[in-house]
Amino acid sequence: MTNPTSQTTRIWTSLLTVSQDLTDSIEAELKTHGLPKLSWYDALLEIEKAGADGIRPYELKERLLLPQYGTSRLLDRIAKAGLITRQDVENDGRGQIIRLTPKGRDTRKVMWPIYAAMLVRSIEHRLSNSEAVALGRLLSKLAKPRS
Repeated sequence: MTNPTSQTTRIWTSLLTVSQDLTDSIEAELKTHGLPKLSWYDALLEIEKAGADGIRPYELKERLLLPQYGTSRLLDRIAKAGLITRQDVENDGRGQIIRLTPKGRDTRKVMWPIYAAMLVRSIEHRLSNSEAVALGRLLSKLAKPRS
C-alpha cells in the first residue's frame, strides 16, 4: 500500500474545504431569499433540460450524481412543494416520468440570479482570468471523464 504524500493530503483537504465553503455560501444566500436548497436548483435545471418529454428518475440520478435513495427523497420534497409532476409510465409498474410545473420553472428562474451572483462573488472576484483558466485546467485533470 502506498500512502499519499503530505502535499496530496493537503490538496485533498483544501478541495473538500473549498467545495463545502462555496456550497455553504450559496445555500445561505438562497435561504436568505426564502428559496430552496442548491440541490433543488440542480434537479429543476436537469428536469427543465429534459423538455416536455420529461425525465425518468434513474436518468436524473445519473445527472445529479446522487444515490437512488437521495434522488427519491429529493423528488419527494420537490413534488410536495408543487414544483414537479410525476406520471406513471405505461407497462412499467415502477417507472415514472418527471416534469416541471410552471411553479418549478419559475422557482428555478428566481434561484439562478442569486446562484450566479454567488459564483461571480466567490470565484470571478477572487481569481484573475489567468488563475481561473489554470485552476480549470488543473481540476479537469482530476475530474472523472463523463460519458
